[in-house]
Amino acid sequence: MTSQPGQDAQIEPWLREILRCPACRSELSDATGETGAELHCTNPECRLQYRIDDGVPVLLIDEARKPA
Repeated sequence: MTSQPGQDAQIEPWLREILRCPACRSELSDATGETGAELHCTNPECRLQYRIDDGVPVLLIDEARKPA
């Protein structure tokens, strides 16, 4: 996995398929947020937003953003 300057690295498809929200275990959808690529929880009651750093999803509940 290599990223080009100015672009977000992509998550490997096999990994993307198995990722789930650590808070509620719902599926995550690809999105673009304030800091670039993100994963958003699809559960309407949870809706946490997780950033992606250099192609690595940061699935830590304490570092997730809550929607405005």
